[in-house]
Amino acid sequence: MTDAPMTRDKDTLERRLITVASGKGGVGKTWLSVTLSHALAQAGRDVLLFDGDLGLANVDIQLGLMPQRDLGHFISGDAPLRDIICRYEEQKDSGFDVLPGKSGSGALGSLTKETLVKIRTGLTALASRYDHVLLDLAAGVDPSVTTLSKHKGKVLVVMTADPTSLTDAYAFIKITAMRNPGADLSIVVNNVATKKEGDKAYEAIKRACEGFLKISPPLVGIIKNDAKVVDAIRSQVPLLARHPQSEAAKDIKALTAAIVGR
Repeated sequence: MTDAPMTRDKDTLERRLITVASGKGGVGKTWLSVTLSHALAQAGRDVLLFDGDLGLANVDIQLGLMPQRDLGHFISGDAPLRDIICRYEEQKDSGFDVLPGKSGSGALGSLTKETLVKIRTGLTALASRYDHVLLDLAAGVDPSVTTLSKHKGKVLVVMTADPTSLTDAYAFIKITAMRNPGADLSIVVNNVATKKEGDKAYEAIKRACEGFLKISPPLVGIIKNDAKVVDAIRSQVPLLARHPQSEAAKDIKALTAAIVGR
């Protein structure tokens, strides 16, 4: 009986987690994580972005940050997660916190399940300080991804219209649904020429999920191809700061509205 309130609190905090994942690399997952974090901050939300692409972390690079500490310091026991957090500040009212990963360290890509669970538990605890905690995870379905994404929050599966992306996104959804029954899975179709192309890609994966998995992950956003995205990444400035009126920025704002329920 005494554990019930603790369980409810944990469930409430876990629902603040938003995993951003993909079946394959090259679909714009990290860019989406960064831009969505910024958009949520602009919408007045307190946001923490965790760079969980273990061993290939690059959120700090996209934001032009030079963190003094990273996830490696937590894993080695040198610092708690809260002391690793750094701040991205565009303007006083639209900044967000970043928990940087450690780029180029293959050791982080083979962490034990115990360590991964410890990271996930730490992120859940930090959620008490935020409205949203975004987890930018590695592409694919390796143990780090499946363990870190096993929570009661949202799991955004990012895909493109490319057939291989669709196949790999389906594989991710299948494994996630098996290992985390009832997972709150949603689809984001990125980098498409038109909304029609995005709708077509979504319908294809929806049919596969309904036909073979008996689930129907909803579509929460379509992000159209936009040259301004590449410019923002190269400039190490979030899209909403550099090109706030671009087509992709409008699509991100629509995705943000869908997530916050506006």
